[in-house]
Amino acid sequence: MLVAAEASGDDRGAGLAQALRRRLGDEVRFVGVGGSKMAAEGVDSPFDIAQLSILGLLEGLLAYRRVMARVADTVALARRERPDVVVLIDSWGFTLRVAQQLRKLQPGLPLVKYVGPQVWATRAGRARTLAASVDHLLSIHKFDAPYFEAEGLPVTFVGNSALSIDFSGADGARLRDDLGIAPDAPVLLVLPGSRPSEIARVLPPFADAVARLKAQRPDLEVVIPAAPTVATDVRAAAGAWAHVVEGDAAKLDAMKAATVALACSGTVTTELALAGVPVVVGYRLGNFTHMVLKRLLRTPYITLFNIAAQDFVAPEFVQDDCHGAALAAAVIERLDFPGMRYAQVDAQYAALDKMGRGGPDPSEAAAKAVLKLIAERP
Repeated sequence: MLVAAEASGDDRGAGLAQALRRRLGDEVRFVGVGGSKMAAEGVDSPFDIAQLSILGLLEGLLAYRRVMARVADTVALARRERPDVVVLIDSWGFTLRVAQQLRKLQPGLPLVKYVGPQVWATRAGRARTLAASVDHLLSIHKFDAPYFEAEGLPVTFVGNSALSIDFSGADGARLRDDLGIAPDAPVLLVLPGSRPSEIARVLPPFADAVARLKAQRPDLEVVIPAAPTVATDVRAAAGAWAHVVEGDAAKLDAMKAATVALACSGTVTTELALAGVPVVVGYRLGNFTHMVLKRLLRTPYITLFNIAAQDFVAPEFVQDDCHGAALAAAVIERLDFPGMRYAQVDAQYAALDKMGRGGPDPSEAAAKAVLKLIAERP
């Protein structure tokens, strides 16, 4: 049983399903919760995971009844299908509640968490909570293990799937041809997030930045690769000021075509760094959530490769600093000064190396760990 509640988890779940099927063939059957990519691998979700696309403490409280209803649906699915192992992918609040209820329902059922909470950044107590709720953690960061092993939770480092994306088939020229963009025109890639709340909070300052940039650089072309969870909202909001594309192939082509990217904090910043695109990062949370997190954060950085580098390799504009004027100024610098772009790309690559770039395929490593856990079950 594979359980994912957002776009990045859907991607990891699909990769894990493929790796398990390569090892087990027709002997494996999947059930669970996920999006379109997991559905393509045979995971028929009992509900649309867009219902769980929630970010922020206040938003989580307001959505609590809905989330718990989907937790109940997920647990009912497990009760009916009786899986041999459950892999709970990312999405801390939702998957933790599923784990806790499954533990009560079937104490001997192996529970695996794929991607741990970022306890090195905030809320260290989550390590103990997770250790009491699951049997094993598949970690995407090399620096995760000590925090969880100290609480008695076994950890297997599998690597970050964002670091193993294959860009060999990506073609920036193809995207430019498809969209009618001149070969020498500067391209700004805008990635406002994959959750409706991110679109609502982050896209407006991004749009303001684009308006300012186009006033200075009328030749600037703007491309938005929209996540399937928010594609309709993005198209409605972008209007005529951007080319909106969908699908993984178009997204990778867009990354290879990009001159600079303006991105919401998240997995996509790692993908952009891997593609060799200099990134400007912006992010906004609800005011209540931001006020609480400011007191809890143990790092000044929100971007993973910045955390790895312990430096602002990519500039970050968070909360009140995330506004059109500041974002546009950071982007225009990188458009106007190629040397700045090249230096940032080199620094991003160095940070990715610290994160484990070039390591084994995460999906294969995760599949191996899951099968080992099943084999060792009493």
